[in-house]
Amino acid sequence: MKVLFVLTSHDKLGETDEKTGFWIEEFAAPYYVFADHNAQVTLASPKGGQPPIDPKSALPDFQTAATQRFDSDSDLKEKLSKTVKLSEVSADEFDAIFYPGGHGPLWDLTHDRHSIALIEAFVQQGKPVSAVCHAPAVFLNVTKSDNTPLVSGKKVTGFSNNEEKAVGLTDVVPFLLEDELRNKGGEYSQGDDWSPYCVTDGMLVTGQNPASSEAVAEVVLSLLT
Repeated sequence: MKVLFVLTSHDKLGETDEKTGFWIEEFAAPYYVFADHNAQVTLASPKGGQPPIDPKSALPDFQTAATQRFDSDSDLKEKLSKTVKLSEVSADEFDAIFYPGGHGPLWDLTHDRHSIALIEAFVQQGKPVSAVCHAPAVFLNVTKSDNTPLVSGKKVTGFSNNEEKAVGLTDVVPFLLEDELRNKGGEYSQGDDWSPYCVTDGMLVTGQNPASSEAVAEVVLSLLT
C-alpha cells in the first residue's frame, strides 16, 4: 500500500507579517494511521525539501498524542525535511493521495498545476483522493473528464466559515473554503465546530478540521483494504 502526502510550500499568511504552512496534527495523525498499517508514505511538496510548519500548530493548546509522537520522531522529521518535488511524482506509483491542511494550501496548492493534474490522474484511475481542514481547497480547480468541477454534485466538507471566523482570519484568507466548495457545486455539510467530521463520496474523502484528520485517514485505509 503506497500513499502520497502532498504538503504546502507556502509560508506567508496573506498580507500579514505572520507565518503559515501546514498544521502539524493534520500531518502527523494521518501519517501514523497509514504507517501503523504498514503503508509506504511518500512526502511531496511544490518546492520540495522542508515544507513550512504553521508555528501556531506547535503551541501547547494544539498538542495531541500524534503531535507528541511526531515531536520525538527524528526519523519522520528527517523524512519531512526532504520532501520530493510535486512535479516529480506520478499517480501511477501510488494507491491514494492525501493533503494535510493548514492555511498554506489556500495560496499555493489550490492553483498548482502539478497538483491539479495529479489529482485528476488519481480520479481517472479510480483511486482515493483525500484532504482535511483547509486542504479540500486543492479540489476547487480540479475537473472531471466532462470538464465540470470535481466537487460538483459531490458531498464534501472542509474548514467552515464559522471556524474561520473563530480564528479571526476571515479577512486574511484569499477565500472562504466553505463558500468556494458551494460555488463549485459541492454539497457542503459540516459538523460541530472543532469536532471530528468526515464526508465520503465515492473515492473523494474530506474532513472538516484538525480533529477530523485521523478519521479521513481511516476511511482511506478502508477504501484500500
